Order: sequence, then C-alpha cells, then structure tokens
Amino acid sequence: MDYIKLCVSEHIATITLARPPANALSRGVLSELDEAFTQIEQNNDVHVVLLCGEGRFFAAGADIKEFTEVEDGAAFTKLALQGQVLFDRIEAFKKPVIAAIHGAALGGGLELAMACHIRLATEDAKLGLPELQLGLIPGFAGSQRLPQYVGRAKATEMLLTSDPITGSEAKTLGLVNSTHSEQALIEDAMALAKKIAKKSTVTTRLTLELLQFGIDEQYKAGAKREAELFGLAFDSEDGKEGIQAFIEKRAPKFQNK
Repeated sequence: MDYIKLCVSEHIATITLARPPANALSRGVLSELDEAFTQIEQNNDVHVVLLCGEGRFFAAGADIKEFTEVEDGAAFTKLALQGQVLFDRIEAFKKPVIAAIHGAALGGGLELAMACHIRLATEDAKLGLPELQLGLIPGFAGSQRLPQYVGRAKATEMLLTSDPITGSEAKTLGLVNSTHSEQALIEDAMALAKKIAKKSTVTTRLTLELLQFGIDEQYKAGAKREAELFGLAFDSEDGKEGIQAFIEKRAPKFQNK
C-alpha cells in the first residue's frame, strides 16, 4: 500500500496514515483504509485496531485538490457516499478501533476519528469541521456524528463558525476520551489497546454490536441527506469559489449563490 502502513503485533493492528504532508484523505487513502480493515477483519490474531497519523498531523482533511477533478454535484455526492460507507464500516467494526489524534483532525480527518470507537488526543490537537469556510458542508456524516458527542448547540457553533477546538476542550465536551502529551500519546494509546486486547473477543464483539444497535434510522437518513446536500454545495458558485480559493491560497469571495 502506498498511503497506509499496517503493522500487527501482540494482537494489535496499527494503521498509520502516511500521506505527507497532511495525510489528506484522497480516494487512494480511503481505498487503502478499506483494504486494511478487510485484512484486519480476516486476521483472527488481531483483537484491537489503533489508528494514527505519521508526521505532523493525524489527518488535516479531505484532499481538496481532488475536488477540482469532480465533474458535478452528483459525482460529489457519490464521493461523499464512498467515505460514508467506509466510516460506517469502521463504526460497526467488530473489533475496537482507537484513534490517536495529534496535530490536527480536520474535516474528513475528524469525521474519520469520530467513526472510531475511542479517541485519544494531544492537549493542543486541533479538531474541527471547517467545510463552510470553503463554501461546502461536511460530506462523511460529520454533521450527524458531531452532535452525538458535543451536543447540538456546540456542534452548530463549530459547523457555522468553522472554528476548531483543542484536544483539551474536546475532552471536556466528550469528543475525545482523554488527552496526552505529544510524547506519550502513542504509548498511552497502545497501553489502552493492550488492556482491551486481553478481554474475550466474543464479549468485546457482542458489546460493540450492542452499542451499534443504538444507532437508529434517523442517523442513516441524516447521513444520506448530508451526502445529497454535499453535492448541491459543490454545484453552487460559492462551492466552486471556495475550492478554487483554497487551491490558490487566498480568501474566498462568496456571492451567496
């Protein structure tokens, strides 16, 4: 695999996002993530999954440059659904998935982390959904998962302002389970993974299945609608301007249409 590193040791599979400089979630990354989870699913020696990022970031968002290659809103919706299917798979995975977040988990990066069962972060990590800053909206079910963790009011604020929060604030809000120093993050995440790996895989699987059972049809319908509106946002003039401004590293000039 070109963008993902997969290592298995002591019943723990470590998936490392390795697409410098930002570990942006391109189609290739999403495809390789899916392949990695297929390998882990088939490996009975793996009891727990640890997901982390190489370099300065966990994952700083989707690959915006790829957006310029999308033809229209319908294709944009299809791209969103590809990510949603993968993230839904991770959320429903029968083995616990722990995300270790450092640097930044923004846009698709945060949406990926929210699909994991447990999240650890550095105190100064940046977590947010800045899509409106680009004239877009979240596409990988971020608008549906974020309120589950931080509440509707805070989720609304984060989405409409595009302002990220720190790892420390994310812990207070319940978006991450715990915070750690940069030096201790992976070591502490691995210690947690080893603790969980000692449990019976049968009861672990049944517990995850029971927790997943609580996700109702309202979430599924909301996520589907998000993908549809993601395509509409792309078709808008502001959506195209936001993407172009990002590529050109300038502030967008929205016309509200």
